Amino acid sequence: MEEEASPPGLGCSKPHLEKLTLGITRILESSPGVTEVTIIEKPPAERHMISSWEQKNNCVMPEDVKNFYLMTNGFHMTWSVKLDEHIIPLGSMAVNSISKLTQLTQSSMYSLPNAPTLADLEDDTHEASDDQPEKPHFDSRSVIFELDSCNGNGKVCLVYKSGKPALAEDTEIWFLDRALYWHFLTDTFTAYYRLLITHLGLPQWQYAFTSYGISPQAKQWFSMYKPITYNTNLLTEETDCFVNKLDPSKVFKSKNKIVIPKKKGPVQPAGGQKGPSGPSGPSTSSTSKSSSGSGNPIRK
Repeated sequence: MEEEASPPGLGCSKPHLEKLTLGITRILESSPGVTEVTIIEKPPAERHMISSWEQKNNCVMPEDVKNFYLMTNGFHMTWSVKLDEHIIPLGSMAVNSISKLTQLTQSSMYSLPNAPTLADLEDDTHEASDDQPEKPHFDSRSVIFELDSCNGNGKVCLVYKSGKPALAEDTEIWFLDRALYWHFLTDTFTAYYRLLITHLGLPQWQYAFTSYGISPQAKQWFSMYKPITYNTNLLTEETDCFVNKLDPSKVFKSKNKIVIPKKKGPVQPAGGQKGPSGPSGPSTSSTSKSSSGSGNPIRK
């Protein structure tokens, strides 16, 4: 279905799309119920666009991010599921283009004059520990750019940890949830992109890397379309108790079975009516003899 997603005249770019999606298009298309696997073709960014972004933001773009934009200026792949003749959009994989790689501003979140800014809402109670890196800051200590808005479920961000002027080696990829808490994802953009692809863009997949995990509804989709990733504890034994075990081959099976009610024959009621007057022994032979014996006079 990659040919359908690409505009006319871009058929030669199929190897380019295949490389970009790491071949998961075929996996999705072969999954039960999956339909409308589409990739929005985007031309490569020009080098002057990258240098303009760096000068404007006083940040050096990491090499892997730069190589990504030189291949495609942003990325957007979606797929849907067909349930009972209804098509439901489900998977979404996206990376903002350079023009939308904008900095999270410290301006007021609301239109009121004295409304709090992101810096005012920052929680400094949880600092870095041995197993967790230091979290980003909304003030000038960090420079944060939005990579993906996650359909309103949070924001995946490219974070420069040392402020401006920002160096490429100081970047990390973090997830900012809707409650404005930070969750570490990966050290590099390349590692994050692999996570994005191997999780198939399933709803709320970023929450699998938080302490509270994905929602029960998202777990249902995860159980049907399992992520192609090393993180095998997304559905733990504790949560399996309330997750329905769905078999995709049965869920999307066509429902054409017609139940035909069984017709009762005349022999059954006749035997039942004459049963009490006949022998009451448990053997079936005596019962059959009595029914056959009672049927002979009728034929005469």
